[in-house]
Amino acid sequence: MGRYYNGDINGKFWFAVQNSDDASFFGGSQSEPNFINNYFDKEDLPTIEKWIKECKKNLGKYEKELNRFFKKANFYNDEQIAKKFQKTTEEIKELLTWYARIKLGEKIHRCVKKNGNCSFEAEI
Repeated sequence: MGRYYNGDINGKFWFAVQNSDDASFFGGSQSEPNFINNYFDKEDLPTIEKWIKECKKNLGKYEKELNRFFKKANFYNDEQIAKKFQKTTEEIKELLTWYARIKLGEKIHRCVKKNGNCSFEAEI
């Protein structure tokens, strides 16, 4: 079972890596009934861009390596990816958290740049 987000952007939160409120990392506004409603507009772009840079800083060289890995991988587990990157499972979990977060932030950023705003619901 996964938790999805739908609206101007769509996707699935990473199981055991990404919380439903992860979009709040990039600013915007949220409300919380059974879903977290996220809204971003052009005024949020500087904050979104700031936190995308923070994600990039935390990922370092691993961003490109993870991009290549996930282009080829149909499935993985923490142990496999830890071995591949010669990291502990705890270190990989932290990298995957930043990686999942930057992918969400980039979707939000593209949506705001294209449409002037971006709103979506995230399952809790």
